[in-house]
Amino acid sequence: MIVEHNVPLQPYNSFGIVARAQHLARIASEADVLAVLADAAWRDAPKFVLGGGSNIVLTGDVKPLVLKVEIKGLRLVEDTPRAWIVEAGAGENWHEAVEWAVDNGFPGLENLALIPGTVGGSPVQNIGAYGVELQDRFESLDAIALDTGRTFTLDAAQCAFGYRDSVFKHIASGTNSFGLAGRALITRVRFRLPKPWKAVMGYLDLERKMAETGNFTPNAREVFDWVCAIRRAKLPDWRQLGNAGSFFKNPTVTAEQCADIIARDPKIVHYPMADGSIKLAAGWLIDACGWKGKSIGNAGVYEKQALVLVNRGGRTHPVTGGEVMTLAKAIQTSVYERFGILLEPEPVVV
Repeated sequence: MIVEHNVPLQPYNSFGIVARAQHLARIASEADVLAVLADAAWRDAPKFVLGGGSNIVLTGDVKPLVLKVEIKGLRLVEDTPRAWIVEAGAGENWHEAVEWAVDNGFPGLENLALIPGTVGGSPVQNIGAYGVELQDRFESLDAIALDTGRTFTLDAAQCAFGYRDSVFKHIASGTNSFGLAGRALITRVRFRLPKPWKAVMGYLDLERKMAETGNFTPNAREVFDWVCAIRRAKLPDWRQLGNAGSFFKNPTVTAEQCADIIARDPKIVHYPMADGSIKLAAGWLIDACGWKGKSIGNAGVYEKQALVLVNRGGRTHPVTGGEVMTLAKAIQTSVYERFGILLEPEPVVV
């Protein structure tokens, strides 16, 4: 394990923001984590875990020791009558891991294709798309405590999954609190992929694909390809146009609140939830406030999807983290003033 110094982070964040890590250690194995913790120079230093950099906004250079997770490995752990249990190293590219699973006969993750980032980031964010959330396919994960070096395993209940939320996004508030933000590094994640496989198609865009193709019984690879096509049509490739995916969470309101908004804006896109609450489409709210295609400095709102903020300056004149957050706050203000709803950002601001 070698600690590098003054490392450019522009290649390691999907927004393409220019920033540097004062110190960075590449973590290719559990042993590398333990080596950091055994080194007197780094044992007690503040640490920042970096995966694919697809869900962060860098507002300056990173002073804590950056632990860049590069742990690899894909394998079938168990094949039971009811499920395939598949394991992936936390440093594996998420989309490539999904494609590997589908192509090797372990379907179940195909609706989550083309989501940027690494496998280790998937449970942190409880990623989701097209009717499937990570928690629906989660078995367990291994992690290492960054204070003690202890290895531990968490199941779904212990991860405390919520909408784009988990125990890894919460700071411990007391001696009995289980918040793990900044306290652990995920090394491996296991997925439970149910048998018999059944396509999850209860999403308008996928229903349209079935109607367009006349294929109403797609296999997993076909669903995978459809999801990729839908995402590519709607969302920018961060390699060409820097972004962090959906920038705001879809807000949830009561049925009464939704009825009040519908009375004023009948076309608002909304989805009834099982608990009686209503989820609103944040992209629609932003678009309704006139932000689609608008910019502040080099930070812009994507023309095809108002939920995505983008880097207008490219790699040569990149957006700053300050510009991104200025735009985000202006959008929040507009939406709150019109709808009385405060949008919550998805990315971690560093």
